[in-house]
Amino acid sequence: MIVDFGKCADPWLSIDDVVMGGVSHSEMVVEDGVAAFQGTLSLDNGGGFASVRSRPSVFPLAGLDGLLLRVKGDGNRYRLRLRTTDASDGVSYEAVLEPFADEWEDLAVPFTSFRPVFRGRTVEGFPPLDPAAVRTLGLMISDRQEGPFRLELASIDGWRATPG
Repeated sequence: MIVDFGKCADPWLSIDDVVMGGVSHSEMVVEDGVAAFQGTLSLDNGGGFASVRSRPSVFPLAGLDGLLLRVKGDGNRYRLRLRTTDASDGVSYEAVLEPFADEWEDLAVPFTSFRPVFRGRTVEGFPPLDPAAVRTLGLMISDRQEGPFRLELASIDGWRATPG
């Protein structure tokens, strides 16, 4: 288990578009073993993103092929973001999540589906994600999906394509 929200009392940190003048708001709350990334996405004042991120840590991802998330969505599209440095800004790796609304499901996200991005744009020529180097996990909502949102997570685990 990479992250068990039933045992995690330390919610992830919010980083929203207020850093550039926007007015979106998000938070991660953990209740009864489930984390909820929730808030309101606003396009006012040139905004349009809300995100949360774990504190830097060493994650046991070496030798795995991807992540398995136990989630319940709300019909919105989210981005799972991984960083390989402790820096608060810079290139991150992201994969799109499109969970069903109001239904628990397991989403398998292969590491090969993560692309390097900087401020929403793909970074050409950047090396592929090295899972062993991941330092933070995060979630983001953007893509002009204005209004309230809520993505629930029970756990984040690793998976292998072949037993080994």
